[in-house]
Amino acid sequence: MTTLTCTSLDDVEARNEAFARQHDIDEYYTHSSLLIRWIESLRLRTIRRLIDARPGHRILEVGCGGGHVLRLFPECELTGVDVCDRMLAKARRNLDGYRVRLLKGQLHELDLPPACFDRVICTEVLEHTVDPDSVLAGIGSLMRRDGRAVITFPNDHLIHAGKRWLSRTGLGRLPVFGRVAWGGDEYHLHVWNTAEMRALLASHFTIARERFVPSRLLAVRCCFDCRVP
Repeated sequence: MTTLTCTSLDDVEARNEAFARQHDIDEYYTHSSLLIRWIESLRLRTIRRLIDARPGHRILEVGCGGGHVLRLFPECELTGVDVCDRMLAKARRNLDGYRVRLLKGQLHELDLPPACFDRVICTEVLEHTVDPDSVLAGIGSLMRRDGRAVITFPNDHLIHAGKRWLSRTGLGRLPVFGRVAWGGDEYHLHVWNTAEMRALLASHFTIARERFVPSRLLAVRCCFDCRVP
């Protein structure tokens, strides 16, 4: 694991607000390049399949952003947690009409009852956190014994290599690639390879399934179905 710039817990909210100002999450899903939108649509589809939610299930998303993932589950009782006011405002708009509560704060601050969620989602979030192990421990404590968590990571080693290649060859200027820098990589505090992702998760959960987007050979997004051991 490579650790980039680290911040104190007091800096978390300010850092996430800066990220939200510079990288509009709604525009990311609707106006990024065709390549990015294709990969993100595959990621969302993979999350939905791995979660395998049933009507009435209680779903928690840790780092819910603008609510684009929770929006996949209109039949469920939803809880979204984020530290960023700007993101939560977007989530309120995007989830209007859903059975949802949105909470501001870090997971350990919210005093949620243990073992109260059937499903937990944490997607493209851990790389932004100061203490990923603390977040994973919190997720484990909130899952029912028969529940599952779907946790995903960006494969930054592959993504950075791809961006360097696009820049070097000039192909990054083609419309299909669009803004190759879009995504806020500079806000990532941690970079993991896939073996390190597995090791991090295995210290808290049993990994039931792995899926890679768009494929195992080109694993831009790494998705894990995790269970309480």
